[in-house]
Order: sequence, then C-alpha cells, then structure tokens
Amino acid sequence: MNKIISINGRKIGADFPPYIIAEMSANHNGSKDIAFKIIEAAKRAGADALKIQTYRPDTITLNSDAPDFQIKGGLWDGKTLYELYEWAHTPWEWHGPLFDYARKLDLTIFSSPFDNTAVDLLEDLNAPAYKIASFEAVDLELIKYVAGTGKPMIISTGMADAEEIAEAIEAAREGGCRQLAILHCVSGYPAPAHDYNLRTIPDMIQRHGLVTGLSDHTLDNTTAITSVALGASIIEKHFTLDRNGGGPDDAFSLEPAELIALCRDSKTAWTALGTVDYGRKSSEQGNVKFRRSLYFVKDLKAGSVISNGDIRSVRPGYGLAPKEMNKILGKIIQFDVAKNTPVAWRFFE
Repeated sequence: MNKIISINGRKIGADFPPYIIAEMSANHNGSKDIAFKIIEAAKRAGADALKIQTYRPDTITLNSDAPDFQIKGGLWDGKTLYELYEWAHTPWEWHGPLFDYARKLDLTIFSSPFDNTAVDLLEDLNAPAYKIASFEAVDLELIKYVAGTGKPMIISTGMADAEEIAEAIEAAREGGCRQLAILHCVSGYPAPAHDYNLRTIPDMIQRHGLVTGLSDHTLDNTTAITSVALGASIIEKHFTLDRNGGGPDDAFSLEPAELIALCRDSKTAWTALGTVDYGRKSSEQGNVKFRRSLYFVKDLKAGSVISNGDIRSVRPGYGLAPKEMNKILGKIIQFDVAKNTPVAWRFFE
C-alpha cells in the first residue's frame, strides 16, 4: 500500500503537513443554516476538510426499546439507539446543498457512510473520499463496498483490537482500495488523554505501512498536536459553533477559536509519552452498543432455515460479529427466537 494518499489533490503522508478534518457530525442540531455556518467556520479556521455522517436511524439500528438498545449513562443517557440517531442524523436531502456550498468555498467535503445506500448517495454527489467510523470498522462488507468506489478511504480504529484492524485493512485491499489511511482512536465521548497511548501510532505505522493519523475525542488540542511528533499525518476533531449548543456531540467538540489554534499549532509537535496498547480503554466500557453485530429481525420458529431477511448487521454489538453472516445463512435454528434478539451460536447448536 502507498504511504501517501491524495484527496482533491492534497497529498497526505509523513512528508506533508497534517491533514485537518473538522467533523460536523450532529453539531448542526437539526438546522441546515447552522450546518452552512459550520462549513464557513471550518474554512475560515484553515481546516483541510469538513466531514459529515450519512445515515438514517433505520440504516444504523432497530427501532426497539429493549434493554440492548437503551443507553445508560454518559451524554446520551435515557435514549434508545434509534432515538439518538433520529436526533443526530443529517437529513439526506441536505447532502447536495452541503456539498455544493463547501465546494463553492473551496473546502473539501466528504462523509462517513453507514450502509450501502449511503455510499450510493455519496457517489451520486461525487464524494472525493470516504471515512469508515470506528464502530463500523468490524463491518467488513461495508468496507469492501466503499473500497469498490475506487476513492481514498480512511478507517478509524476505536474499539478495534489488532486482529480487527488487520481484518479491516484486508477487506479494503480485497475491495480494491489503493489509497488507504487508518486513524488511531479511543471511542470515548469525551476520552481522557491518558487513554490514548500515543506511542501506538508509530507501532501502527510499522505494522501496516499505511498513512496513519489520529481521531481525537479529548477536550483540547494537546493530544492531537502531540500525535504529529509520533507520525500522525491526519487529525480529525469534532467541530461546533458552540460547545454549549445542546446537541448530541457539542460537549466534546472544538469551537472555532480552538480549531484555528489546532490548524496553526499542529505543525509543531513534541514527543508524547505512552505505550503500545491495542486493548479496550476505560472510557470505552459500555460502548459496545455502538458496534455492529448480527441481530434477528424476525420472530422465528424452531426448525427455520436462516435466510438473508432473517438477520442484519446493526448496532448494538451484543451479537455475533458481522463477519459471521455467511456462516449463519442456511443454518437451522434449534428453538424459537424473538426478533431484536442478538444472534449467538447457541441458537444453532
């Protein structure tokens, strides 16, 4: 794989300034006008790119209030996954105007797709690149589908162990991706600096030989700036106009002055402490809800033969990994199971 990638003509790699991505995520708070203002502010701050997320609640989870789907603690306490994503998603009809406006300002814009229909929408908009979100890094079929576009791909590795990172990279290669980058990430919102173990970044570079960066969920710029000294070529930070705006992601996002400082200061970095650590971090405990796994989507009787319409890869992550899908199809279920139940081997033994 190439240790340099290029997005809209901007070369990214160890020999170039860090590529700064401002992640809008849900910080538009349901207002297209705010979304436009975030794009303007990212451009003024000097960001290289503005990133959004492309999903609808029904493409990312199931509409269920069962315990598996309820969020306990943290920023989104009391909501179901469906309610969170209904609140946080960027309407698909906004995508065209947002892409047009960013391009008018000469600011690169791309997105994280969460299923194949999202990729198709983004392809219609001629997205220049794709980002695989941390919790989708185990969805190998999605990675392959994105790779099939031939566009540069960035994969975030939060929650993924060393084996899962290798599997995601291999899926991208199998799908035809030739411009691939990976981001070290801790999927806590926010995440404490001591969880980041920045010395993992040079180890990732040595292991995989890819452009490597940092998806940073800490509350200031210190961790991100330090990462540059350890080889990070990309820095992604959530970005908002107002940290007190009350939206799903506002509380752990940079404000305009801080993004200006990050764009300015990221070119100077110093050596960071830490150890090589691929284990799950303290701030990630409980966040398995946000990983993909296999769930039954129909009530099934004992003796039923599993078909494509019976199980789906969705959040949360209490079922079998999505990579087990093909092993499950065609198996006979041994006893009755209710829809919205996580798939487990015990149903087939």
